Amino acid sequence: MTRVTLDFGDTIQRDAVPPVSADVIFPSSRFPNYKIGPNNQIVEVKPDSKALTMKEVVARETAHLLEQQKRLSVRDLASKFEKGLAAAAKLSDEARMKDAASLEKHVLLKKLKDALEALRGRVAGKNHDDVEEAIAMVEALAVQLSQREGELIKEKAEVKKLATFLKQASEDAKKLVEEERAYARAEIENARAAVQRVEEALQEYERMSGTAGKQDMEELMKEVHEARRIKMLHQPSKVMDMEHELQALRVQLAEKCKYSIQLQKELARKMGEETVLQLYELDGMEALGSFLQIQPCSLSASELSECSIQWYRLGCEGGKQEPISGATKPVYAPEPFDVGRILQAEITYGDQTTSVTTAGPIDPAAGLGNYVEALVRRHDIEFNVVVIQMNGTDHASETIHVLHIGRMRMKLCKGKTGVAKEYYSISMQVLLCGIRGGGNAAAQAAFWQVKTGLSFVLAFETERERNAAIMLARRFAYDCNIMLSGPDDRAAAGS
Repeated sequence: MTRVTLDFGDTIQRDAVPPVSADVIFPSSRFPNYKIGPNNQIVEVKPDSKALTMKEVVARETAHLLEQQKRLSVRDLASKFEKGLAAAAKLSDEARMKDAASLEKHVLLKKLKDALEALRGRVAGKNHDDVEEAIAMVEALAVQLSQREGELIKEKAEVKKLATFLKQASEDAKKLVEEERAYARAEIENARAAVQRVEEALQEYERMSGTAGKQDMEELMKEVHEARRIKMLHQPSKVMDMEHELQALRVQLAEKCKYSIQLQKELARKMGEETVLQLYELDGMEALGSFLQIQPCSLSASELSECSIQWYRLGCEGGKQEPISGATKPVYAPEPFDVGRILQAEITYGDQTTSVTTAGPIDPAAGLGNYVEALVRRHDIEFNVVVIQMNGTDHASETIHVLHIGRMRMKLCKGKTGVAKEYYSISMQVLLCGIRGGGNAAAQAAFWQVKTGLSFVLAFETERERNAAIMLARRFAYDCNIMLSGPDDRAAAGS
């Protein structure tokens, strides 16, 4: 039985609805929302003041869809209609939930009214009036609930209409999507066919123009090389100007050295140092990169063609004579192995033998050491050469060959074809030295014996390149523990 306290009237004044039961409380003037929780307990559902009603949400979404319909793609429009359809389904579910909640409210109101009716017969006086007022308020709440249910029925009808509209719009959008998709597939197939036709046409064009394109490219490259060569001839660079200046300085230095040697010889004659009549003398610059030539200086001297000649190397401090194998011509071009040594030539005619000696040791070529050091940094060095002799026989062709001097081997090529190649090894039979004889061009020529039965006489572009090639090859061979020298020079090289 429900207990009624003395402050029941004060509670009615403070609250809009007086408490009639310990389980039913009205904290506000509107009828609260309840739901049946665990163990058949009544749980109040607090309303969210910020949440919009589903009717407002559907109306706003529909307006947004109608506004963007013109600028949305077919796929986006279908997606929007699908969302609207889902929202309509959600509205329908919420309407069913509200019907259930309304039914629960009616049940609660009926129970509350029955409780108040039972209470009214048990109280009297002021409490009886309060119960009457509570019963009137419950009846008023029942009327408001009926009105709210009417509004919900109207909203439900509108939601059904919106759901029907959105469902139809969704179906129409699906149809449009399918039509657009079919049209797009057809366009893609047409585009693929067009691309395939273009590719086939391009392949056919490339096959037809491939040969012509290669020929045009080769002709264009030839024209470019020819244009560069002409430009270099007409517009020499600063490097070429410096090379010309250096060449002029070398010529002047050679002339001055030659003149100095002549003065030294004349001074020696005047001072009586030469007691024997000198029949021959050496003409030429006593330095690497030039050549020495024996010339008669007396009327009693025999013709050199009737004499036998042999060149020797002498130590700077009067060492023993070392014959230079193959140096039996009036002309001899010093090679890098002769630098720092005195050269002597013996001329024999019948029983008479006379000799001529250089005034001092052979000097190194100016700037050759720095040039060789710069080339050593490369892995493979190339020199343009012309084959003068092959196996002792004159070579008629003057085709330019390329001599490759690497760290492990030497190779002679004609274009892309290899003519000779040999690696630095203990078993190798390679000889490399300057040509011993051969006229004014001896300073630019070198003798290379690749192996037994295969030898070449190569002419370089300049004396500097000839001496640099010999020095590089001997240096790389020495790094491989191989002594590379001329004929019969191995003993001297090793000493």
